[in-house]
Amino acid sequence: MSANEDQEMELEALRSIYEGDESFRELSPVSFQYRIGENGDPKAFLIEISWTETYPQTPPIISMNAFFNNTISSAVKQSILAKLQEAVEVNLGTAMTYTLFEYAKDNKEQFMENHHPINSTTSISNIISVETPNTAPSNKKKDKKEQLSKAQKRKLADKTDHKGELPRGWNWVDVVKVYNIYILIFKTVTVIAIN
Repeated sequence: MSANEDQEMELEALRSIYEGDESFRELSPVSFQYRIGENGDPKAFLIEISWTETYPQTPPIISMNAFFNNTISSAVKQSILAKLQEAVEVNLGTAMTYTLFEYAKDNKEQFMENHHPINSTTSISNIISVETPNTAPSNKKKDKKEQLSKAQKRKLADKTDHKGELPRGWNWVDVVKVYNIYILIFKTVTVIAIN
């Protein structure tokens, strides 16, 4: 079988296996994401697998660059990717996307044993406080409200009632005009159908 036929068969299988699974997401017919772990789990991570043109004869591209993984250290990510690459080498030449996702699910605890969540907000605020001096901004501008001209105010007042609300039906379509257009179209279609 050609690589394209293998990919089509695997795509159908993945769609049927993961139908209704919230952890699985098909980004394109050759790119898939799977969340390992539940939402809110600090040890959850996201794997993205993209097929090359000659997949499964050549290895797929495995990535953990999704924003979901921003609290995972690069060392842990590299460790997970290395273990997944070992599984790729074992399964080279066969449909392996499902196998890789299941392998990651089965070994989640082992993959994340050295994981210590990075609190990105704390580290960013520390960096900002270290880099910016504690000087009070002297030339800070106050935000101005948008000022309307007299003509704009008058136009707005003409559209609204005394409470500042638009009158009922201000944006309604003139029903009589629309009705007349429908009658004209109906007559035209009838004349064309008769001829």
